[in-house]
Amino acid sequence: MALSACVPQDPISKLEHQPTMVLETAMEFVSSQLQEPLKPFPLVSTAKFTEMNKTIVSEVECAAVTPPAAGELEKGDRLSAVVSGVLEPASGAKKLRKMLLETNELIVCPGVYDGLSARTAMELGFNAMYMTGAGTTASRIGQPDLAIAQLHEMRENAEMIANLDPFGPPLIADMDTGYGGPIMVARTVEQYIRAGVAGAHLEDQVLTKRCGHLSGKQVVPKDEYISRIRAAHAARARLRSDFVLIARTDALQSLGYDECIARLREAREVGADVGLLEGFTSKEQAAQAVKDLAPWPLLLNSVENGKSPVITVDEAHKMGFRIMIFSFATLAPAYVAIRETLTRLKNEGIVGTPKHITPVKLFEVCGLEHSMTVDRDAGGKSFVSGV
Repeated sequence: MALSACVPQDPISKLEHQPTMVLETAMEFVSSQLQEPLKPFPLVSTAKFTEMNKTIVSEVECAAVTPPAAGELEKGDRLSAVVSGVLEPASGAKKLRKMLLETNELIVCPGVYDGLSARTAMELGFNAMYMTGAGTTASRIGQPDLAIAQLHEMRENAEMIANLDPFGPPLIADMDTGYGGPIMVARTVEQYIRAGVAGAHLEDQVLTKRCGHLSGKQVVPKDEYISRIRAAHAARARLRSDFVLIARTDALQSLGYDECIARLREAREVGADVGLLEGFTSKEQAAQAVKDLAPWPLLLNSVENGKSPVITVDEAHKMGFRIMIFSFATLAPAYVAIRETLTRLKNEGIVGTPKHITPVKLFEVCGLEHSMTVDRDAGGKSFVSGV
């Protein structure tokens, strides 16, 4: 049967106050992890909202989207089919949510931090991307990941990356602590949604937070953390967005595994779509978290040379993770390459750029052909003689 992508014609007022939303889908190859009641949105198929023992069923008109049968696609192709199957410029959030609902695949997101790293990920055909907070802080303001970059820097960078290609992959972004109390968290979610961000993770560290793979992390009390998640859920519900809310906890380092599971379970109850337990100390612990929180989708943050063991994409898929982000995938190699190049320049007087990396090649990665087509189709003459 087909998945129906629907939006209620008559908005249900005060939706943000209803955490007991049930998302149903008539899709046969929907992930078994998502067949249990979910909290967030009435934007796919039939939405039921329970209020004071009264059930409201929204009658909607649906545009049917029929995905390929599960057996018709090779492993890894189903995510590409979801992205390419949306024929109009849809929101990144809708694409990401469809990936979670319509496939059982692991969504692999390279960490990107600027336009060129994002364009490179797109050139290689990744189905989703992750805007790293550490990379944003380092590249935009040259500072360590210590809560120095705030909403303005993070949203502006995310907006640029998310809008490079309206038909491109969805972007998950770091949202840190939400940059304040519930009011500020709501404002942050609203701005991320308007910026075109598909989803973001919201954590329980104190406002003077630090990178999740540093020592000395401190977290807020559970009630304060849950108020952040509740505010985020209410904000995206007010905007009737498919925005994927990812609840992250950094409590493992100071409060232990059981407290992390308790926090994530409560975050799930108040509306979070996906969970993220930061800083696993072993592969066994990572696998156990998937089991303890099943069938809720979990995200795995891979930081090589960080606090956690290296877990490969295949291992994460077998464990049951649904999203995997690689926060330093482009930032760390960029530093190595830049440093080696500048060392060569300082010592030998040359940069040593490979012959095939020309200015034209770099501009092609950044959309040169599209820009030239826009000019030509509009009757422009700027590129008649090429570049």
